[in-house]
Amino acid sequence: VQLQASGGGLVQAGGSLRLSCEASGRTFIFSDHAMGWFRQAPGKEREFVAYIAWGGGSVLYADSVRGRFTISRDNAKNTVYLQMDSLKPEDTAVYYCAVKTGVSRPDSIYEYDHWGQGTLVTVSS
Repeated sequence: VQLQASGGGLVQAGGSLRLSCEASGRTFIFSDHAMGWFRQAPGKEREFVAYIAWGGGSVLYADSVRGRFTISRDNAKNTVYLQMDSLKPEDTAVYYCAVKTGVSRPDSIYEYDHWGQGTLVTVSS
């Protein structure tokens, strides 16, 4: 499975960005899998941001982004999105998408596999 994340960049505080993550793989059926977004700031551990179930009917957000970020997916395009609004400097990080392969907690990094290469988001104050 290959995951290609894009959409990162430099934005001022209060601004918006939309991240995309396209999945591909000869035997990978995107619509069968829940997906997640994580982020890793310099010097910090990778942390959960958002989760979306295979059909998009169930989502979960970290407390730090709830109400500002929106996760969505388009199964016809094998793509998961992260709309980020009202960005803050503390949102600065490399953002990663991943496939949820486990059956337990959707906010646990250990439930995910097949990580993308990440896309850098920098929010200036």
